[in-house]
Amino acid sequence: MSGRRAIEPVPTESTASLIADRLRSAIHSGHFAAGEQLHEVVLAREFGVSRGPLREGMQRLTQEGLLVSIKNRGLFVVELTEADVRDVYLARSAIEHAAAEEIFRSGNPERSGLRLIKIWQDMEKAGQRNDVVAIGHWDVKFHECLVAQAKSPRLSRIHRTLMTETKLCINALGGSYPPPDERVPEHKAIAEAMRDQDRQLFDRLLDAHMDDAIRRLAKVVPPPAR
Repeated sequence: MSGRRAIEPVPTESTASLIADRLRSAIHSGHFAAGEQLHEVVLAREFGVSRGPLREGMQRLTQEGLLVSIKNRGLFVVELTEADVRDVYLARSAIEHAAAEEIFRSGNPERSGLRLIKIWQDMEKAGQRNDVVAIGHWDVKFHECLVAQAKSPRLSRIHRTLMTETKLCINALGGSYPPPDERVPEHKAIAEAMRDQDRQLFDRLLDAHMDDAIRRLAKVVPPPAR
């Protein structure tokens, strides 16, 4: 080790990474709608940063597919077609099944299922209040928790982007999204199958859950306006 120059520590998270996280969250929450243009000057002022790290952060979201660059016009939040919706759920299904396979392989499905049930209980309370926003929040948390139990940073990273795209899909559903009396029991059954270590039932329920979402979304997602 003697004679080797020490490597200086770096910040745990760069400004560009923080900006990308904030923008991703803003898209996820609906603050920026599908098809909306993002203006560098406005965002740089709101974030209190120069346009260099802002552009880098926006470029990260472009690489993730959440923003799209249109020549001579600028950057826009992606608009999802029916084909995009199907592709998002195809990818989500692959990620969530891969996470489940790792959970079952590791021998901890019961513990993971109990964690999912805890989130489902919060979803059920929101359903009793008919709080659609809170139900959607716990819906996302449920699937994020499922993937997180696999303890794979890469699966979680990819899944995070897919869940933001899912939120764009859900925003397009409007009143067509399943009511609480359908969504809440579906998540309960999935969680219980995990808790009871029933892999075949879990896979069937998750597939049905994804297929139902695709059927609903395919009916209402319009082609991009541009």
